[in-house]
Amino acid sequence: MINGIKSDFDKTESLCPVCLNKISARIITRENTTFLEKTCPTHGLFSVPIWRGAPAFESWKRPKIPHKAFRALTENKNGCPYDCGLCPDHRQRSCTILIEVTDRCNLNCPVCFADAGRGGNRDPSLDEIRKLYCAAWKAGENSNIQLSGGEPTVRDDLPEIVAMGRKIGFSFIQLNTNGLRIARDASYLRALKKAGLASVFLQFDGVDDGIYQKLRGRKLLKEKLGAINACGENGIGVVLTPTLVPGINSESIGGILKKAVELTPTVRSVHFQPISYFGRYPDSGGERKRMTLPEIMCAIERQSNKMFKKEHFKPPGCENALCSFNGNFLVLPGGNIMPLQERAAQSCCSSSINPAPIKAEEGAVRAISYVARQWAAPATENLMEISENASASKTDEKCPFLSLDDFILRAKTHTFSVSAMTFQDAWNVDLNRVRDCCIHVMSPDQRLIPFCLYNLTNTNGEGLYRK
Repeated sequence: MINGIKSDFDKTESLCPVCLNKISARIITRENTTFLEKTCPTHGLFSVPIWRGAPAFESWKRPKIPHKAFRALTENKNGCPYDCGLCPDHRQRSCTILIEVTDRCNLNCPVCFADAGRGGNRDPSLDEIRKLYCAAWKAGENSNIQLSGGEPTVRDDLPEIVAMGRKIGFSFIQLNTNGLRIARDASYLRALKKAGLASVFLQFDGVDDGIYQKLRGRKLLKEKLGAINACGENGIGVVLTPTLVPGINSESIGGILKKAVELTPTVRSVHFQPISYFGRYPDSGGERKRMTLPEIMCAIERQSNKMFKKEHFKPPGCENALCSFNGNFLVLPGGNIMPLQERAAQSCCSSSINPAPIKAEEGAVRAISYVARQWAAPATENLMEISENASASKTDEKCPFLSLDDFILRAKTHTFSVSAMTFQDAWNVDLNRVRDCCIHVMSPDQRLIPFCLYNLTNTNGEGLYRK
């Protein structure tokens, strides 16, 4: 029990990675590693690390009071995870809703959660997309929208799709993209901006072309930097989104952060995503092939020479605590950073902390507002001009602000966030985490499916929801 709220971190339910049948699971800690363990009567024992190192697993738990007032779109017939829509047993409303506008892609990445381009080349019609928007509005009014795919920019009518979402009422629309078209097609990006695009969620795996060769099949760094520059010129905020694969770019975390800080205020955030084993990466994700949240925090601290520290990061207020972490910073003149939040020092090593439960709905509302504010660009036409002016200014690094007014002015343009989210696959899926999910995919039949379940595949590549 934590402050009267029953903790269900020790016992949970999961799925067999082979047959996808629901089975019992337990979370058990041995030394400094926490595992999810489960046994399928047919296919045997599976044990996957889900937490390794400090901060301690127990210290990271955050109890939430479930939100039950959202609009359920399906009935509970077969039980979680087979009734998503969302069903009445879900415990959180939508924070971000993904709408997939194409199956096509202009890359053929060896790593792709959606296995884009292989399942077909269909583009839903504008009328179908309008219906998806309307269903999203009814189910999650004022949620943030991310347009995804496939690669959305293969559609020439994407500006019309963005404008459609804004007209329906969504105030924050983000584009999930590899950046290739927006790097070379200035008129297309201007049209997206005019239509109301707020942010670009840019695939960005490192600052070395060798990494792109391995993960994306070709050299791409020049195009990535070109896309960021183009967004800066058009006043569109950018979130760098590295897929972290141990042994390929797990030692590039510091380099990515350094480049991101250099490119503020166009780059608003870095959002790390350790690889999950679904889609186009059929692997069991063995123990050394996974990066857990504390390992990412430690790597950030080590590779940034402690510019960013573990204590700068906190658990999420919206989704399940085991899903993510986030930290807020101010980029100072000269390139140093100032943390804008810090967890209590004891929380990194103590398991006796009993945080007060928070209401899940309140966490979602705060997250929606924060993402829309932080991931969008500051109110200006040309972010590159702000960046150049800031670089040219001479300040004392020990005292970068002459007054509170200077600090407030800087905070309007140079706030910066660092976060990570561990998506679940068939080996480590925890149905307690699924029930707390706030990132949902609007399926073609107008149901809301938690992102991890929508993309989850078994050992034969068969999925529960993505067909």
